[in-house]
Amino acid sequence: MKKLAFAFTLVIAMPLAAQNQDLGQPVEEGGDVETIEEGQADEGLSFTVTDETAWQDLGIAIPSFATDADVATPANSNGTAALGRELARVIHNDLRNNGLFKPTGPDALPQPRFAEITAPNYAIWTNRGAEMLVHGYVRARADGRLTVGCYLYDMQLQSQLVREGWIVQPADWRRAAHKCADLVYSRLSGESPFFDSRIAYIAETGPKDNRTKRLAIMDSDGANHRFITTGRSTALTPRYSPDYKKLSYLSYVDGNPRIYVYDIGTGSQTLVTQSANPTFAPRWSPDGRWILYSMAVNGNTDIYRVPSTGGEPRRLTDTPGIDIGGSYSPDGSRIVFESDRSGSQQCYVMNADGSNQRRISFSGGRCATPEWSPRGDQIAFTRIAGDFNIAVMSPSGGGVRALTNGWQDEAPTWAPNGRIIQFFRSERNSGKTSLWQVDLTGENERRLPTPVDASDPAWGPILP
Repeated sequence: MKKLAFAFTLVIAMPLAAQNQDLGQPVEEGGDVETIEEGQADEGLSFTVTDETAWQDLGIAIPSFATDADVATPANSNGTAALGRELARVIHNDLRNNGLFKPTGPDALPQPRFAEITAPNYAIWTNRGAEMLVHGYVRARADGRLTVGCYLYDMQLQSQLVREGWIVQPADWRRAAHKCADLVYSRLSGESPFFDSRIAYIAETGPKDNRTKRLAIMDSDGANHRFITTGRSTALTPRYSPDYKKLSYLSYVDGNPRIYVYDIGTGSQTLVTQSANPTFAPRWSPDGRWILYSMAVNGNTDIYRVPSTGGEPRRLTDTPGIDIGGSYSPDGSRIVFESDRSGSQQCYVMNADGSNQRRISFSGGRCATPEWSPRGDQIAFTRIAGDFNIAVMSPSGGGVRALTNGWQDEAPTWAPNGRIIQFFRSERNSGKTSLWQVDLTGENERRLPTPVDASDPAWGPILP
């Protein structure tokens, strides 16, 4: 049986060059996952999988994670016992907010002893109506890091379904909690994980007619929030690179639009393209080699492709009117975009080289800001039919379904597993904006907390 643990390392960012910068201090980011060879992991944590079972509306008990010794840790000033409760709270919130399960968190449950983590007292949890039980522990290591173990038990079978463990730096304890929630979610739903991921967005402050717009990033649940740019120049439309190491965004420096790529690990940035012409909506190709963007020249807006390191752009569309945006299919072979060439704002698909352009939206209203699902099976878009709503359709344009019914919901971005969509919502008359999430049923909608108004969200892939 393969024994696994993971070590997260921090990459210390280097100073930024001063010229033409509008960035704040570089941020520290989690590094790649390190696999610990067999015999090295505490408790010999292992990974096992059994047959799938029904998962919707399951009652899941998530008590505090136990500790073998309550000792001080930089992750929590009150020690590892208090940290164990915080770990369970994060997992509970992750599983509660996706609308699939009925979890009960640590504040309403008894505290298990450390010895019970691998040998649950099933009677306690069965009497509380739990169908599934998440047990875990946290242990402070001599090297200053933490070991976090996560176990999922089936109450009816009275058996362990899966277990896994991670070794993390104290600053990365929330990542361990998200990975435990991902483990439970994936095992019970059969879907890919998405909790251990990050979101970039535009933080907005100031009056409606004079907004300051800064680039910001945070964890998928809104924690670990950081501003990246200072706000001296307007930032727009961020997107994570496929390897999570970079962010592309549009910045107006000296009034001219520029597309930058910001290196999260070093804090440096690369100027990809600049022009006196209106430029907007940079988007990565799945292999990270290219960035799509739109540019208006002499009243005609077309889609261009440029190397992500900078270079000579290539125009992909060449029709009268406005062609905007562009989102690659997961395999990189096709691009979905919006255009008014038919007389109204609609969505189109073309090959990656610009050939075979064809309209796919015919369901009434207008179609804007299309974004291809990471699973490749659907395209999310802003449907404009009076109000602005988030909708989905197949890549051929069929199966259109509206998922929201707000006044102005727009700019969808997919969770890494292609089952949840994030967007931003504007309030009528006030200009206030906020981030929201909705699943593909359209029934589970929630607001994501941000310290200021928020727009233009971009959900990154699962962290390495």
